[in-house]
Amino acid sequence: MKYAIHTLNKAFDHRVRLGVMAVLMANESVSFNDLKETLDLTDGNLASHVAALEKAEYVLVTKQFVGKKPHTTYAATSAGKQAFQAHLAALEKLLRGA
Repeated sequence: MKYAIHTLNKAFDHRVRLGVMAVLMANESVSFNDLKETLDLTDGNLASHVAALEKAEYVLVTKQFVGKKPHTTYAATSAGKQAFQAHLAALEKLLRGA
């Protein structure tokens, strides 16, 4: 068990990134405003954490205009879903003491 901690994914170390992925795992896609409201974050805080997940290729960011307003949505990529599931499995392993 002493090495199980090393199997946790560092991309999900921060509570915001953990929250973003949890929301994206439960939804096909989520708008910027909905994600910001759900996690009670500022625009900049959400943007910086999503950028880290996007850089890791765990989140797909789609930007478009609806009328004249920008509309940004986020979705977990296949790699992101797999990495998050592996992270959850590692957490469960730690909890079980295995």
